[in-house]
Amino acid sequence: MGQILGKIDVETPKFEVIHSNLPDYEIRKYPPSVVAQVSYDPSDLRGDRDGGFMILASYIGAVGDPQNLKDQKSEKIAMTAPVITGGGKNCVTMGFLLPSKYKTTGEAPVATDGRVMLKEEGERKYGVVRFSGVATEALVAEKAEKLRECLERDGYRVVGEVVLARYNPPWTLPPFRTNDVMLPVND
Repeated sequence: MGQILGKIDVETPKFEVIHSNLPDYEIRKYPPSVVAQVSYDPSDLRGDRDGGFMILASYIGAVGDPQNLKDQKSEKIAMTAPVITGGGKNCVTMGFLLPSKYKTTGEAPVATDGRVMLKEEGERKYGVVRFSGVATEALVAEKAEKLRECLERDGYRVVGEVVLARYNPPWTLPPFRTNDVMLPVND
């Protein structure tokens, strides 16, 4: 019942809020992490922008046996939040942050599906706006544009593309969903 009402009961990244200008945005500093990600053209996955989810869910073992190897055995990996998505119409990159016990890609199980890549992300800063509801493409684009304007107005330099972070499973009622639109920044 908790997830339906928006309870987030999985590991989430520990970030530090280094500047808050709510309700417009906050600047967050994230620690290093390991990400399992897949990049794809949605048209190759029946036009589904979220088609990478099942590929990543198979890697961690959320659906069936884990599609990975560590010491010649598969290892179930706990689900975390958020699921992160970036990219455009013809190339989407979706990622799962691996649990914090994995400090490097060498510590994480290797994917048996060649589409899944492991990546180490160093410490990074994002301008972030949080919102609830369904994260439609139009709403994300609107939030990202307003966020970009606010950041630039306040002297932050946006240094990358928008990232959507979704914290809840699809069965969470829309008003209780937690989403972040994030833009990487340098100050």
